[in-house]
Amino acid sequence: MLKTPFYKFHADHGARFVDYAGWQMPIMYNSIHAEHHHVRRSGGVFDVSHMGRLKISGRHARRFIERMLTRRVSDMAEGRCRYALICNENGGTLDDVIIYRFDNHWLLVVNAANRQKILDHFQENLGDFVVKIEDKTADTAMVAVQGPKVMDLIGRFSGEVPALKRYSFCIKNLLVVKMTISRTGYTGEDGVEVILGTNMAQMATRLLLNDDSEDGGVLQPVGLGARDTLRLEAGMPLYGHELDEQTDPLSAGLDFAVSLNKEEDDRGEPFMGQEALKRITCDGPPRTLVGLQLEGRRTARQGMDVLKGDATIGAVTSACLSPTLGVPIAMAYVKRDTGVVGDVVRINLGSAQAEAQVVELPFYKRSC
Repeated sequence: MLKTPFYKFHADHGARFVDYAGWQMPIMYNSIHAEHHHVRRSGGVFDVSHMGRLKISGRHARRFIERMLTRRVSDMAEGRCRYALICNENGGTLDDVIIYRFDNHWLLVVNAANRQKILDHFQENLGDFVVKIEDKTADTAMVAVQGPKVMDLIGRFSGEVPALKRYSFCIKNLLVVKMTISRTGYTGEDGVEVILGTNMAQMATRLLLNDDSEDGGVLQPVGLGARDTLRLEAGMPLYGHELDEQTDPLSAGLDFAVSLNKEEDDRGEPFMGQEALKRITCDGPPRTLVGLQLEGRRTARQGMDVLKGDATIGAVTSACLSPTLGVPIAMAYVKRDTGVVGDVVRINLGSAQAEAQVVELPFYKRSC
């Protein structure tokens, strides 16, 4: 099983480990709920080194990325990054990714479970493109630092990082540590994600968590359990739940990350799956992703049926007892026009059913 450069830190701090996509990762240190609340009120540090990091360079790098990604990249300035998707020819989602534009190359951050699949997909579709694809996952580490006090804390050491706009990044040298710092995240809070060399991981951990304030520190280590409840409250999709190879990004409400007319740009390239997504746009997606707030205290699970009257209209994709809201929440795909905000539906919990109201996504938005 693979271990990230922060494995010793996790073990020394009492982390409980799980196998996640072949990586031994911390699910939590003490309590998922406590870690969740600390991120919402202060800040947390997440090891996300298991995410794949692919460097793409060469004469046709930009054109190749246009072909592979749903979102236009030709108009990106250096120091910018964007959320996008990779689709198959049928419009199904192979992965959702973040693309970074550097001066002479691009960096693609992909989901851990999809790294090899995406590498294989790229190799199969290189064709005549002159492109070099390097898997930098083992050479680098990655952490996410998220929470409402994070930027003030970083501001003690850097004026540049807090001034970054959302989905921008910079390269910083802190002591001897060279880092790529982006204003991105997966929690619904403000913060950054940091990529650095594996040999600097332990030093970076000490720098980030060296806080002796009376409240136990602005930043605390957080496991994958709280990362999941945080992203669910923020209405963010997770591959294998809201996204998969049978699910198109339009059904998931990710229209903003799909550029259906790339070829109209004189520097653009039509992407794989574009024609299929144009047809879905014309006909309308057959199902839509909705938010559900359940009555009572029982939580749903992925795959549970959503009912309206006597008819099954969809299925749950993700669910939890929301630590912030104190109520069970879920995301689900339902047939088009059957899940309007305010509607009451039922979820088949197995031995019982629970009423749920269709609510707007996200469930949680930070105040500023």
